[in-house]
Amino acid sequence: MPEPSEGSRPIPWAVIAVVAVVFLSAVGYLWVTPQSSDPSLGDHRVAADFAVAKAAGGKADGAQIYASQCVACHQATGAGLPGVFPPLAGSEWVEGKPEVMARIVLHGVTGTLTVKGAKYNGQMPTFKDKLSDAEIAAVLTHVRTSFGNHAAPVDAALVKKERDETKAHDKPWNGDAELDAMR
Repeated sequence: MPEPSEGSRPIPWAVIAVVAVVFLSAVGYLWVTPQSSDPSLGDHRVAADFAVAKAAGGKADGAQIYASQCVACHQATGAGLPGVFPPLAGSEWVEGKPEVMARIVLHGVTGTLTVKGAKYNGQMPTFKDKLSDAEIAAVLTHVRTSFGNHAAPVDAALVKKERDETKAHDKPWNGDAELDAMR
């Protein structure tokens, strides 16, 4: 196959001129725009803020873990996003059996899940390989005692027990289809 060539239809000079003007405008914009950002902008977080912090006594900080792993979907208030991400505030799943909540966080959820009468069809990631038993227990305790929830705390032994019992489960739970039976 021969190399392609312009043949009798070269690029029009007007197109070359427009591309050159756009390129020179971009370079000029970068040249005259200040490159230092105002420190008062942004949320002032650095990478270290997303590391899992330890609370007093060397325990994992559930609020910090929630802020770094959960807040993007479930929001800072635990209200979720209507129709997209389910709420944790007042959720029957949060205030129900802690074993079920531990299984949800360990393995994630996919498919339709009903929360407070509303159906959510999305995916929650798995955290079994990302967080330790103590970290999962800390974030579960934080969620179960925040956002107006008044459920009992969760300890690492319960999470370890659920991790061991469900270690053969290698995919996310299938929403209501699998989780309703566990309630």
